[in-house]
Amino acid sequence: MENQVYLIFELNDLRYGIEIPQVREIFELPELTPMADAPGDIIGILDYRGTVLPIMHLAKRLGQDSPPCQLSDSIIVIEWQGLKVGMVVNQVHDVQSFANSSIEPVPTHELRQHTHTAFATGIAKTSDTLITLLNPETLIRQTDEVAMMAWEAELNDLDQDASAYPQEQIFEVSSGPVLTSFFSLYCPKATAAERRVFRQRASNLKISLDSSDASDLMALAVIGLGEEYFGVELQQVREFINTRHVMPIPCCPNHILGNMNLRGEVMTLIDIRKALNLPESDSKTTKAVIIEADDIVAGITVDQVLDVIYLPPSDISAMPAAVPKHFQGFFQGVTHYYQKTLSILDLSKLLSQGDLVVDQTT
Repeated sequence: MENQVYLIFELNDLRYGIEIPQVREIFELPELTPMADAPGDIIGILDYRGTVLPIMHLAKRLGQDSPPCQLSDSIIVIEWQGLKVGMVVNQVHDVQSFANSSIEPVPTHELRQHTHTAFATGIAKTSDTLITLLNPETLIRQTDEVAMMAWEAELNDLDQDASAYPQEQIFEVSSGPVLTSFFSLYCPKATAAERRVFRQRASNLKISLDSSDASDLMALAVIGLGEEYFGVELQQVREFINTRHVMPIPCCPNHILGNMNLRGEVMTLIDIRKALNLPESDSKTTKAVIIEADDIVAGITVDQVLDVIYLPPSDISAMPAAVPKHFQGFFQGVTHYYQKTLSILDLSKLLSQGDLVVDQTT
């Protein structure tokens, strides 16, 4: 039974999902540059590390009324057949795995009021809500149309330095010139302080990845354990699950929480907090990441599954000297995730040297 992994996000109080392989990056909404004669759902373009990235507002694409953009909004960069487009959403939640058999066909009569059914591939049910799964192929406008927009933008030399972003632009329309800017169009109530944050975000995204290309980027799943954030290499992640019916294993140490039946496969659940010198959790977690590192397959319990990110190696630093030497070997390095520190786990060493795996042969 195959599973598909989706990034779950929210727009206008509704939940949506898109398959993880189509997601390239997630970042907070920056200031955009509006474009004349752009399709109605394209609200601007962005200098995205040296290339022009069209940005759609997902609400407009789905035929909804789009609310004013907020500082808390996010952009999800998706790619389909070599074409990248960013889409504005209200909030990114987590990553979830759904069995293909659990995804139901789109009930057109129920979805007609909040999305065009051409953009949906199915409906996934969770314990508390329905999630509309989106089709990246239909989300991205015809490739020639969007590609032409980016090409024309490059010809017009819109790739300017950061000081150009605050400037408003005058676009000629049939009724005469109209003064437009990202803020007047989409954030009319943004304060001066909020505008500075939008502009700083745009400036940060202009920084090139230098010699790194997409194949050099490290794909990480971001997980939360208590107040700490950790990165797990995505290639070692099989899926994300909600735990249930965990059977304790007699005579095992406390970090071995038990076994569970995962679609016919017996999976051992492990708590890695002690190995990472973290305090025990006060509440029972119901989420786990199924990982495969070397020859070990196990479930690691987590409090949150937050994100999937792609990092150039240059963004990863060595672990701080303050981290005890015994624990430093369990990490590949450290980076920043928004305002938090993100420690990147070395699962192979953690599982083999962290006294987490019970040798049942002795």
